[in-house]
Amino acid sequence: MPNIKSAIKRVKKAQAINAQNSATKSAMRTAIKKVEAGIVNNDVAAAKEAFTVAVKKLDSAASKGLIHKNSVARQKSRLMKKINKLNA
Repeated sequence: MPNIKSAIKRVKKAQAINAQNSATKSAMRTAIKKVEAGIVNNDVAAAKEAFTVAVKKLDSAASKGLIHKNSVARQKSRLMKKINKLNA
């Protein structure tokens, strides 16, 4: 543990930021899993609703720098392809 006051503050701040980032990433992953669950159950309506939530979570994570924007675009594209395959 650091002795200097500013270093102590930085450690506390880093832990708080880490907790927030972990929560955001976890929520993002959960939203993606809900979309995939709707796809597996052949429930188009539920998959589309979950997709809109997942897109928000993905875009939020990308704007915060937690995940690369191209990775987000790829994930959204793949999910949308799966949903469209259900409709066909």
